[in-house]
This record gives sequence, structure tokens and C-alpha cells, in this order.
Amino acid sequence: MARKRIDVLSDTHGRLSREVLDAIDGCDLIVHAGDITSEDDFITLGAIAPLRLCLGNNDWAGEYGADVTRKVRFEYEGLQFCVTHYQQNLTGERFDVGVFGHTHVPETRALNSGALMINPGSPTFPRSQAGPTMGRLVVEGGRVVSSEIIRLAPDEDRGWGRSFFAGW
Repeated sequence: MARKRIDVLSDTHGRLSREVLDAIDGCDLIVHAGDITSEDDFITLGAIAPLRLCLGNNDWAGEYGADVTRKVRFEYEGLQFCVTHYQQNLTGERFDVGVFGHTHVPETRALNSGALMINPGSPTFPRSQAGPTMGRLVVEGGRVVSSEIIRLAPDEDRGWGRSFFAGW
């Protein structure tokens, strides 16, 4: 089996920067943990690579098709993924990789079960000292070979969003 690169996004809120688009170029799969809030961005990401997306609290059911629900489970390269906007919705689920968002704060951690949990943060409205971020996984042979949070350069001032989220 060949290595596959999975780029992980969340909380883009209808504002994909050029840097994010450049960073995800060449990936084999995009996983988005909700709050995409843009049909145009849904189409753009899906044109770059296969896209697996769950709904966030700012997304509407049916907006992106019947397969996009509040919790999305799928198998990719021998790994079971569970993607949901809220971390608490992963509780009690069985998966190899659990992806969540909502907090705009990046984190990765291994569970006692050996599963990986990842929140890619937000490339658009970050709420941590890490600034704009996304996640990246490399998988091969039914296992995660590497996982990382990628720090992106701060984009131009985003108007209301930057000041709105500054206090978080």
C-alpha cells in the first residue's frame, strides 16, 4: 500500500485563504470537521481531493448533500474515521481516527485504545497562540504514520471575524 496524505480542516467559515489552498494541494483526502458555511468552498475543496465533511453548528442539513450529517463515519486505507464538530460526540464511538473542531484550538492526542484524536484548529479564526492552523495525517497499511498540526502564516485582517474571536 502506498502512503496517503490526509489534510484536516475545520471552522473555515466560508473563508478559504490562498495559503490553505496551496497547503492542501496534492493531498489524497480532505477531512473537514464542520463550519465550512459555504457551498462554494464545498465545491472548491471537493475539486482538490475527495472530501469528507460533517456539519458544524453553523452549517445546515441538506446543504451539502445527504452524506453530510452531524456525524460522519467512513473507512479510508484500512482505518475507521469518525468526524463530528463537537468532541463530546466522539465519546463511546469506536474509531481509529476521531476528528473534531468547534473550539478553533488545535490538538492531537493518542487515546489508551491507540486511536488518534485530532482537532485541526481553524485557519480562518484561530483561538490559540498557534495562530491559523490545519492538520495533516500520513497513513499507510492501515495505520497512521504521522500526524501534525501545521501552522499557517496569519492572513490579512479578516474584518469582523478577527476582532470577534480575539477574546477567545
